Amino acid sequence: MESAAARPRPVLTAGTVLPEDAGRAALVARVHDPEAGGPCVAAVRGERVVDLTAVAPTVSDLLERDDAAEVVREADGGRAWRLDDLLGAPPGQGDVPHLLAPVDLQVVKAAGVTFARSLLERVIEERTGGDPAQAARVRERVVRLVGGRLDGIRPGSPEAAKAKELLLAEGLWSQYLEVGIGPDPEVFTKAPVLSAVGTGADIGVLRASVWNNPEPEAVLVVDSRGRVRGATLGNDVNLRDVEGRSALLLSRAKDNNASCAIGPFVRLLDDGFGIDAVRGLDIDLRVEGPDGYVLRGSSSLREISRDVLDLVSATYGAHHQYPDGFALFTGTLFAPTEDRRAPGEGFTHEYGDTVRISSPRLGALVNMVVPSEEAPPWTSGVGALMRSLARRGLL
Repeated sequence: MESAAARPRPVLTAGTVLPEDAGRAALVARVHDPEAGGPCVAAVRGERVVDLTAVAPTVSDLLERDDAAEVVREADGGRAWRLDDLLGAPPGQGDVPHLLAPVDLQVVKAAGVTFARSLLERVIEERTGGDPAQAARVRERVVRLVGGRLDGIRPGSPEAAKAKELLLAEGLWSQYLEVGIGPDPEVFTKAPVLSAVGTGADIGVLRASVWNNPEPEAVLVVDSRGRVRGATLGNDVNLRDVEGRSALLLSRAKDNNASCAIGPFVRLLDDGFGIDAVRGLDIDLRVEGPDGYVLRGSSSLREISRDVLDLVSATYGAHHQYPDGFALFTGTLFAPTEDRRAPGEGFTHEYGDTVRISSPRLGALVNMVVPSEEAPPWTSGVGALMRSLARRGLL
């Protein structure tokens, strides 16, 4: 990959990031405000972003309220910012107000292998040992022998158990098939609390990775009682070569500096946007390279193999609680196989790529790819947030 230094940055405006029906949506943002000395919880009201930190010092606190959507729409706020100004701020500059990821104290979790198409790509990664040069050959064999056997199979069902027996007999069973069609989904911790970046920020890929891709996903935002309170978009950046070498390297593949993007806003569930609307979300991906390369893809939650509430139940319950709530990536249908660098090697990022993940009812999450080692360092954690809120008399 070439360096992303001095590459032209994407131009973001309210018109390019807001949902199509923003006027009817209860949208929650977080803003870094140097004048306040830290992050602010905010409501997006048209092209104005209104500070609600005096009402709810954290997004986690806001989502514990039964009247969260009403607060976002109607509560008196403090100062306000122009959304265009926040979106135009250079990334990584702490002296300028800018958007942050719209979650804070929530644990960032992710469900993997929830779509059949991406399931096969995980099997391919495993079979190649993370070597992109073998991808085309292995893909042909895996799809020929496995693909049709998974059509319409409900995970954990007797039909899934029978498919497992057949694939075991042919020596084709995989740990990814286990979580893809077995009784238990894969749910892992994607990123530490407060480490996610927001729209307009750089997103990081390790320098050592030579086979990687974006993962455009819907992200559920869940409160401490296990209630889905809202949804947003996320990029669960995937290092295919690293995870392909061993699933035990999942943390190395998934949790790096700036490797998790969430945003642009949390859209709260309400009478006009309920859980069924989430189940029907369509998510589009566009990658624009510095060399003029363009990749397009799409994903629909209608094709997910496990219902989104089943994923929540697998994460939260008597077996595990989250006092500050959690944000849950729901997985992706998108697994790019289009060759970019060399025939048969499929897609991988170049530094300077602009990644746009969008959905009509959630808006657009836009980030530029840089080496994780060059992304702005993560320096503001839970301690810094608590000290900032205490200084402002908000705790």
